[in-house]
Amino acid sequence: MRSTTPIFGLLRAAALVVLVVALAACSRNGTGVGNIGPGGGPPGSQQEFLVTVGDRVFFETDSSALTATAQATLDKQAVWLNKYTNYKILIEGHADERGTREYNIALGARRASVVVSYLVSRGVNAGRITSKSFGKERPVAICDDISCWSQNRRAVTVVQ
Repeated sequence: MRSTTPIFGLLRAAALVVLVVALAACSRNGTGVGNIGPGGGPPGSQQEFLVTVGDRVFFETDSSALTATAQATLDKQAVWLNKYTNYKILIEGHADERGTREYNIALGARRASVVVSYLVSRGVNAGRITSKSFGKERPVAICDDISCWSQNRRAVTVVQ
């Protein structure tokens, strides 16, 4: 066993050298690590938007009024969207499972509409934005409890 130990050490060292060289090459040619923004994706990417800005805002029960937290998120979205004008935006309105399908479609539409209006008021071109209500049809959490309902009462900004 002793005679193979130096070989494993050499293999480990060689692998480390290959990894360092590959990372350095990626950062020089703009295809990898050196071109990753603080959000884990290239600056201006959908991933950067999702991670550093946030793609969703939440609402209180039976409400389409923006909370202070929602406004803060939408302010960050507006700054990002005004910087990266090449994207179209879809605002999805959602509701929790309580209430009729028709009621929740209307509530989701109001939620999407208030987000569209807010983003436009912050300088985002209205021509770039569409909206759609999914009501209670696309829950992100499923249970008969406030912990799930609160996650489903949302508007999501989809960067396209």
